[in-house]
Amino acid sequence: MTTKTLTKSAAGTRFMPALFAVILGLGVITLTGHVQASALHDAAHDVRHATGFPCH
Repeated sequence: MTTKTLTKSAAGTRFMPALFAVILGLGVITLTGHVQASALHDAAHDVRHATGFPCH
């Protein structure tokens, strides 16, 4: 008795993580490109304090 197993390797499944990374990266670049520098600095500064990194 022989059993054959067919596996489907969809090309789209392999590229989904890369596509997600590209979309996320473009979103980050777009958002940071349009935000004022002081707002971006304040957000990064608050994250440093929240995670416990000393910054002053």
